[in-house]
Amino acid sequence: MRIALLSYRSKPHCGGQGVYVRHLSRELAALGHYVEVFSGQPYPELDPGVVLTKVPSLDLYRDSDPFRTPHIREIRDRIDVLELVTMWTAGFPEPRTFSMRMARILRGRSQDFDIVHDNQCLGSGLLKIQESGLPLVATIHHPITRDRELDIAQARRWRRLTVRRWYGFLRMQKRVARRIPALLTVSTSSADDIVRAFGVPAANLTTIPLGVDTEVFRPREDARVPGRIVCVASADMPLKGVSTLLQAVAKVHTERSIELVLVTKLVPGGVAENLIEELAIGDVVRTVSGIDDDELAGLMASAEVACVPSLYEGFSLPAVEAMSCGTPLVASRAGAIPEVVGTEEEAALLVEPGNADELAAVLTDLLDDSDRRAQLGAGGRNRVLERYSWAAVAAKTAETYRRVIDTTVNGKNEQNGEKAC
Repeated sequence: MRIALLSYRSKPHCGGQGVYVRHLSRELAALGHYVEVFSGQPYPELDPGVVLTKVPSLDLYRDSDPFRTPHIREIRDRIDVLELVTMWTAGFPEPRTFSMRMARILRGRSQDFDIVHDNQCLGSGLLKIQESGLPLVATIHHPITRDRELDIAQARRWRRLTVRRWYGFLRMQKRVARRIPALLTVSTSSADDIVRAFGVPAANLTTIPLGVDTEVFRPREDARVPGRIVCVASADMPLKGVSTLLQAVAKVHTERSIELVLVTKLVPGGVAENLIEELAIGDVVRTVSGIDDDELAGLMASAEVACVPSLYEGFSLPAVEAMSCGTPLVASRAGAIPEVVGTEEEAALLVEPGNADELAAVLTDLLDDSDRRAQLGAGGRNRVLERYSWAAVAAKTAETYRRVIDTTVNGKNEQNGEKAC
């Protein structure tokens, strides 16, 4: 098959969309398919055998200059104008404008592909791609309605207006999702949330769990660093529960020597950064960002405990990566996490989301119990080997492609037959 894989942004490190695009494209190519990834900034890191076609936006949210105002010479067309005006009015334009650019690109390349696969964009331009006759599949990792709810709840009075405006693209995503008959998601929990939040028929959803590279994310021979806790948060936002973890670490630190390594980029002057100062734990908290898979796997394998304190997850790759490294996991009983890690406490210990006292108690007990850590680490590794691999993800995804292609072709034939009559 000739596959066009679309991703409006593909952050290479510690971002679920970038991880999904890289590993899925590699394994689809390994199955013998032609895969061309179309991405806006930040561009993905791809493996040999996968073609990258860059779809430049105005890059208004680049890490080095977020919410920047571009020079007038950077404005190329009306889509750029829409992107800039939407940002100026506190909205988030990328899903819509990326999809519009893709509709324009694929209009001239419709004969080059057998299937188009959108990754979480759900922009209105996808409907034009679908109307052109190209078979279309879309992945929804989880409905962003959960992010919106948590951000609004934590925003102060006037800020709630701007938060609501920022998430204005959700109305478009709901409308588009209901018109795409083939949707992929990563867990049954996320599927239930998508049906409820977006109003799509459950029959339109196929659940394919994500995978992990078990050769990279593996236990290491080096001794683990005593007292080290690692947490991977793809974004510094309330949904990831970093504030709860910081409060728990402050409590644990009063009783024992620990080190928290946060794999994220904190927002300067943001809630997490301010909380570290307020709790006076700057000497035990270290942040890293921009590391590759080998470095991340080494860091995870060096920890005595990994923590996923999220208030919601549609899947949680960090949880699976930690288990794959044989690192004992403490995670929130939230979203798809219980489904991913299992509920028998063989691979992870689960705590109430947002409960810093319970999290501190569980972390303390686990750091004091080497036998329990070894048991959980082995259980987590075994669960990953049994259930999660990118090769399986690609094979199941390709099955969905074939089904959608057959359905689309049959639908065209029926329409042509009706016209002939």
